[in-house]
Amino acid sequence: MCRWLAYSGPSIYLDELLIRPQHSLLDQSRHAREATFEVNADGFGIGWYGERPNPGVYHDTQPAWNDWNLASIAAHIRSPLFLGHIRAAVGSEVAQCNCHPFRSGRWLFQHNGAITDFDSIKHQLDMQIHPDLYSRKVGQTDSETMFLLALTLGLEEDPFGGVCRMIETVEKARSSAGVHGQLHMTVAMTDGEAIYASRYASHGPQPSLYHSTPGLELKCADGSCIQLAQDAVLVLSEPLDDLADHWQEVPESSRLLVRAGEASIGPLFSS
Repeated sequence: MCRWLAYSGPSIYLDELLIRPQHSLLDQSRHAREATFEVNADGFGIGWYGERPNPGVYHDTQPAWNDWNLASIAAHIRSPLFLGHIRAAVGSEVAQCNCHPFRSGRWLFQHNGAITDFDSIKHQLDMQIHPDLYSRKVGQTDSETMFLLALTLGLEEDPFGGVCRMIETVEKARSSAGVHGQLHMTVAMTDGEAIYASRYASHGPQPSLYHSTPGLELKCADGSCIQLAQDAVLVLSEPLDDLADHWQEVPESSRLLVRAGEASIGPLFSS
């Protein structure tokens, strides 16, 4: 599938996480270790928050390692909260409109996973998206449909509730259409203030999800090190190094909230 990361903390240059670490997101685009596909070459995207109210985004359909603009942009943009995503396309074309993260107002959303047999229930799901949101839909991915459904179902007021109601809507559509393939996902969403991440699958193993431990120090490909602040938190689908004490796995069927330098984990669905 795909690989992604989300950072919250004191402002840093984007390349300190996207490009410079030994097993950076850029390296994962060619050598992913915990993904279905080792190579994630079907486009990439970054989204970041700065001095203006809404986030900036940059997408391209080239493999991340083959885009010189990405390296230049990442080396010159500083941000206290940003997302990065590399894509392995499943069932939709390689196009800029299908690259993550997706944006709506202040919100960004990115996804690893898939709604298996999405084409069988796409129309049913799309028709439940609010008309104002559907009119701004530009791509064909299950991920964008999931985002717009979650927004329709109250994501802005209740982020985790919106995601849970989206999952319930997808599962109901799967059941009514007799679709046996699963929904499996990790998603990260942010309004520029907090990161909301979730891990879920209908059945079977769930896509991996981790967050960093305080004061993370990463070795870089050039031999230097990057020291993150104690109140910096990195959420990602695959660690940036092999040191187990640098990362805490988010349990299956859980939610992760990152706010004000703190990471807290709880069950995705309330009992």
